[in-house]
Amino acid sequence: MKLIEDALKSGAKSLSEYESKLLLAEYGIPITREGIVTTAEDAVKKAAEIGYPVVLKGSGESISHKTELNLISLNLKNEADVRQAFKELTASPRAKVKEILVQQMIKGDRELMAGLTRDSQFGPCVMFGLGGIFTEILEDVAFRVAPLTRWDAMDMMNEIRGKKILDAFRGKPAVNREALADILLSLGQIGLDHEQVQEIDINPLKFMDGKPVAVDALVVLSK
Repeated sequence: MKLIEDALKSGAKSLSEYESKLLLAEYGIPITREGIVTTAEDAVKKAAEIGYPVVLKGSGESISHKTELNLISLNLKNEADVRQAFKELTASPRAKVKEILVQQMIKGDRELMAGLTRDSQFGPCVMFGLGGIFTEILEDVAFRVAPLTRWDAMDMMNEIRGKKILDAFRGKPAVNREALADILLSLGQIGLDHEQVQEIDINPLKFMDGKPVAVDALVVLSK
C-alpha cells in the first residue's frame, strides 16, 4: 500500500493518526469525519463542513502521545472556539505542531479498544478489551491469532471481564456486536496483508447508536 511505502521511505516509524485511520477505512473500519489543516481559516471551514462540536488535535508522525503533550482540544462549539484552539495548539512549547487534525466530536460513556500486535512466534494477533483510561489500569484484554473467524471475534467479546459494557444500559442501546466483529476481522486481515505493520492501536473505540467508530488510532511500522 502506497501509504505505508511512502511512510517507510521517509523514515517514519509510524503513521500519523490521520494516516492510520485512512488505512483502517480502506478495510471498512468506521472512522470519525475529519481532515488535516494548516491554517486557522481552513480549520474553521473544515469544522463547519464536519459539523459542531469538533475536536482539534496536533498532528504528525512524531506526535503519538497527544494527551500527555496536551495537544487535544475537545468539544469546540463554534468558530471562536476553533480559532482559539488552533492558536494554542500551534504555539505549544511541548511539541512542534505543523498541522492540525479537525475531527468530529463523538461523546459516549463506553470506551473500548481494539488492535493488532505482531508476535515473533505466532505472527499477527488481534486484541480487544476495555479502552480509554481503563486500558492500562484494568488490563482487561483478549487476544486471538489471525486470521480470525467470526466465532473467534464473538468469543473475544465474551472473554473480557467487563463484557457487560457491551449490553444496553443507562438508556443506551447494546453494542452492535456484528459491527464490532467486522472490525476485529479487518484488523486481522491488515496484519496478514501488510508485514510492515507491527502494531495497531485503536483507542478509544466509541459508539454512535450502538455502532463502533474509531476515534483515535496509531499504526506502528517495521521494515
